[in-house]
Amino acid sequence: MKSISISSVSLAFAGLLVGNTVFAFEVTTEFSADAVQRAPDRAEYRARMYVSKNAVRTDSVINKIAVTEIMKSRKQVRLLLVAKDKIYFQQKSTQVEKINSDKPAAKKPCTGLKDTTCEMLGKEKINNRQTEKWQFVVKRNGQTYRSLHWIDVKRKMPVREFFPDGTVTELSINGKEKMNGRETEKWLLQTTRPDGQQLSSKQWYDPELGLTIREEVPGGFIRELQNIKTGRQDKKLFAIPAGYKKVEQLPAYLSPPQPAVRPGSP
Repeated sequence: MKSISISSVSLAFAGLLVGNTVFAFEVTTEFSADAVQRAPDRAEYRARMYVSKNAVRTDSVINKIAVTEIMKSRKQVRLLLVAKDKIYFQQKSTQVEKINSDKPAAKKPCTGLKDTTCEMLGKEKINNRQTEKWQFVVKRNGQTYRSLHWIDVKRKMPVREFFPDGTVTELSINGKEKMNGRETEKWLLQTTRPDGQQLSSKQWYDPELGLTIREEVPGGFIRELQNIKTGRQDKKLFAIPAGYKKVEQLPAYLSPPQPAVRPGSP
């Protein structure tokens, strides 16, 4: 379950590609799917995604304007294309450093994470799963933050995590289930906050794709991948079409509407 947005669905659905982990984006099987997000008292949000081993494309609608977002994982570049005006905006990621997969260090779960190092402390059996215990160290703004992650050797996802603020997570498998026409494993995630509050969520992990295809979290929030079709994706899907002009900032019509200001307000 590995690691997608200038603005939109890629970021909203990143969790479906990475579960609750923070590790580098990786795809084992190329596919296309409908990404769907639902929440109480909100309209359903739907987009089309195309996932290759090196890039992800998301076709969606922002402010009633059709847009395409492309992330190229190796180059750590995000593109936003607007067909209406044949323009594109480019953004280089500042959060993730470029990964050289030829180096042995690329096998570490922290590889590519900015200001982050990690060290394996040993191996332990957690929730009946064989895991590697890793310590992450993040140095940022003069502060040092340490966290512990027990990574499932087979599924490459964290079954236990201790975060710097005291938050603890436990992930355990709860059998197998067919979801959206796919054979999946059902996992339960228990999160305990520093104040003692406990939250539970569910994840459906697709072994063939190597990622979570459905997630249910407290409050009735659901996101999932539907109509999944595996197969090699056309490289043209991830290229800038001929005739598109690069712009230095996003057009105003893609910005969220501003709240009205009452007369006399500062």
